[in-house]
Amino acid sequence: MAVHFVWFRGEEYWAAVKVWGVPDFVHLGWDRRARREIVEGDTVVFARGEHDQAHAERNFNDLRNPDA
Repeated sequence: MAVHFVWFRGEEYWAAVKVWGVPDFVHLGWDRRARREIVEGDTVVFARGEHDQAHAERNFNDLRNPDA
């Protein structure tokens, strides 16, 4: 079981970490790719919007590690 954070950008991330722990995945937006990566039993935490919101038509960029 994995924890996914969706739409997190700033301070709300650290508030969510206090409750859910460090996420396994961070999705910049709710897109088709994010939906494909979620399986039964995973926990999805949204920074904004409802749990049943429509996904974006276009995929968001992946997070990049600036040290890589």
